[in-house]
Amino acid sequence: MGLWKRSAPTAGDDITQLNGDNKDDYGAQNEETGKSSGFKLNKAGDGDEAMGLFSSSADVHEPIDPQEEKKVVRKIDLMILPYLAVCYCFFYIDKTTLSYAAIFGIEEDLNLHGSQYSWLSSIFYFGFLAWALPTNLLLQRLPVGRYLGFNIFLWGFFLMLQAAAHNFASLAALRALAGAAEAVSDPSFMLITSMWYTRRQQPVRMGLWYTANGFGIALGGLLGFGIGHIQGALPSWKYEFLVIGALCCAWGIVMFIFLPDSPVTAKGLSLHEKRIAVERLRENQTGVENKHFKWYQVKETFTDYKTYLFFILGCVCNVPNGGISNFGTIIIQGFGFSTLVTTLMQIPYGTLIAISILSCVFLNDYMSRKGRQTRVWFVLLYLCPNIAGAFGLRFLSEGNQGGRLVCYYLTGPYNAAFVLLLSITIANTAGHTKKVLTNAILFLGYCTGNIIGPFFYLSSQEPRYELGIWSMIVSHLIEACIVLLLRFLLSRENKRRDRIQSAEAGGLEGRDLDATAFSDMTDRENINFRYIY
Repeated sequence: MGLWKRSAPTAGDDITQLNGDNKDDYGAQNEETGKSSGFKLNKAGDGDEAMGLFSSSADVHEPIDPQEEKKVVRKIDLMILPYLAVCYCFFYIDKTTLSYAAIFGIEEDLNLHGSQYSWLSSIFYFGFLAWALPTNLLLQRLPVGRYLGFNIFLWGFFLMLQAAAHNFASLAALRALAGAAEAVSDPSFMLITSMWYTRRQQPVRMGLWYTANGFGIALGGLLGFGIGHIQGALPSWKYEFLVIGALCCAWGIVMFIFLPDSPVTAKGLSLHEKRIAVERLRENQTGVENKHFKWYQVKETFTDYKTYLFFILGCVCNVPNGGISNFGTIIIQGFGFSTLVTTLMQIPYGTLIAISILSCVFLNDYMSRKGRQTRVWFVLLYLCPNIAGAFGLRFLSEGNQGGRLVCYYLTGPYNAAFVLLLSITIANTAGHTKKVLTNAILFLGYCTGNIIGPFFYLSSQEPRYELGIWSMIVSHLIEACIVLLLRFLLSRENKRRDRIQSAEAGGLEGRDLDATAFSDMTDRENINFRYIY
């Protein structure tokens, strides 16, 4: 079947449109019987890959034993979450390798001067930026699990090669290549989460794998402490790249072999379990997967206001991240700690991030079970510690080392807010081509923020970095304004759709969700779609 190809069932070819408020319901034809399947299709005339598991839209709504569903969900969790969590742990360890290399002497050994260290921090995201769109388009065409594992291996390989860098230019080139390899990471994780989980379940599952971000910081501190004690022929910073890069390569091979590509083709599920896994996603109205690129969805992506708001959010959320992830150890060392103690001081920071993410997603899940739309409110709530911590870092005196350290730790919970923003993005985008493009654009903003962030941390202001701290404050305030605007716009659109369908025969209760569940329609195209905020 080839390296990149895995078979999946196909659906009928007849076209059905549901565009805006107009419905032309012809239904997809079953090739064997010639009878209408009852599925509505998108403008391009093809539905989601999941349609191949069902003979008609009526089958989509077959009864499921709740206990059996719970068993399938637990099985899915074990098939998906450990791989993503370990991978994400490595992602953040990688983000801090340069930071640890800085305190292990890389600047002196490679004769880095002026803004070259800031450029090394940012050039990683130039590679990410350049490959973000192509890699997302490849995600639609290729098996997700294998493509992700392949890229993780490459990323670890380029990380190991950084130990051989002998000057700024060679290290910059290798960091750009590593950034290109990592460009698949977050978009693929978001895509995988949307393929396997309901919209209500998505924030918790994203929180569980994103929590590894915090554990990655803590583990990175322990690894840095251990690597700092290696008494070998090479400088400590070279071991930092070699050890972490080798671990990433090994995990990339594991993911390539074992991570399933989708619920439709997963070898670990029986046909009955696949149908349960897919039927659970009916109310999402976002489908599972479609391998055909649709130009009309490209056009819609770039005419949708959400696309530009997601880009701005990706940018302003990560201006603080670009600075803290690369200058955090330098800030802590400026409190008067030794090099090795500085590595250990990252452990509480990572632990606080993990606790923040888990508390945020589970509290939001508790509220969503009660039928409340609270994602934006929790974003705002978990931004508050960051803003307070940033003000503390800016205005507390240098002599107040304990207070400044606490304020540094308070800059961690923004990661919880970012998790919910990612969940808002995937929950409110339908149509597979539109999903991969929207994810790409969000992470173009992510790259932009991470590129800009380090340049606010001027070497002349070390270790207080007054301008860098102000960039955190301003970015979080802009973020708060944008998410409030997004909530207002999405709420207004839901009310508009409710009014339209309430006036139709059968009203809201008479909506045929089954017919559009796996149509690969966009969120604008499908009048049954409702936004989450």
